[in-house]
Amino acid sequence: MSEKRGEGLRAYFDNSSTTPVCAPAMEKIREMMEETYGNPSSLHEMGIFAELELKKARKIIADEAGCEPSEIMFCSGGSEANNTALFGAAVKTRPLGDHIITTAVEHMSVLEPLKRLENQGASVEYLPPLEDGTFSADAIVQAAGDKTVLVSVMLCNNETGAVLPVKEAVRALRKKAPKAIIHCDAVQAFCKMPVDVKDLDADLVSFSAHKLHGPKGIGALYIKKGLLLPPLILGGPQENGRRAGTENTPHVAGFGIAVREMASLDKSLIIKMKNQIISGLEAIPGAVVNSPREALPFIINFSVPGIRSEIMLHFLERRGIYVSSASACSKNRRSHVLMAQKLPQELLDSALRVSLSRMNTPGECDYFLETLEFAAKTLRNHRGA
Repeated sequence: MSEKRGEGLRAYFDNSSTTPVCAPAMEKIREMMEETYGNPSSLHEMGIFAELELKKARKIIADEAGCEPSEIMFCSGGSEANNTALFGAAVKTRPLGDHIITTAVEHMSVLEPLKRLENQGASVEYLPPLEDGTFSADAIVQAAGDKTVLVSVMLCNNETGAVLPVKEAVRALRKKAPKAIIHCDAVQAFCKMPVDVKDLDADLVSFSAHKLHGPKGIGALYIKKGLLLPPLILGGPQENGRRAGTENTPHVAGFGIAVREMASLDKSLIIKMKNQIISGLEAIPGAVVNSPREALPFIINFSVPGIRSEIMLHFLERRGIYVSSASACSKNRRSHVLMAQKLPQELLDSALRVSLSRMNTPGECDYFLETLEFAAKTLRNHRGA
């Protein structure tokens, strides 16, 4: 997404943090706020109209995820979905064991709840990635045992784009740790790569709207039929008794429209822009790509050694280019993902992430690469002066 900024372009490449809301979703949200604003629990027609919109959005999202609408629970976003899944699964499985498996590169909304569970007596095993940031399914499965009751593995890493072998691991985990509830954070993957929850065979899968051109403050949790979790929020019968509180119907409707619009995504253009950026990075002396070769094409993590992340970030920002130095939910912290990958200090200190969306253009990528090359020369010369 670009627009004029002074005499140059403004290019937004921080789409893994959040995306601009697409026009159809924005129009739907406005319509819901102005016309279909009833409480979906109300018995009068205004409530019924709101409930119908809730059902429409639930079906769109369920169809995209490959599940039944009744298996989708709306919530405030990916973080709440992850918290609900982990704390609910921990309570349900407590009598069966205390061993939990996850990876060292999960989003903080997975790692922080697991740390709390660890403080409450759970035994949490944090699996490290391979040197290139990927994981083997065997490593995940080998960690499981008789007391394993919960496994949480993301589908796509938000900082490097690494795609984790969830499906392969789950298939073997069902035999080795049959008591385990399996959770998958698919926030960065949903609508950007095939996500079929039945094919994954996970019990719980988290989604978020604002990573795919929907509004902030709305997400969903897939809960496999028959799995009864204690709700995180009490006080009403909404969402089939799984989450109390009046549903955010405008944003739920916007979420549904955003998912529908993502069906027309031209992934070949995203791949073209990724390859364009990687080729450009390879032409800049010293630049290093930190993302795995087979990463999700929407995310490219790289370093320009010798230039600290925040210095390069603000240099680019002043020229209308917006990238990130780590996950937006890990503000002012060094990337735990790249640390788990055991990158050299000089790469850690200079790491940046470019994240693409369907609103970006090859022209913006050219502008970014030209500016980055200029920045590398300018800042290195300044450092050497």
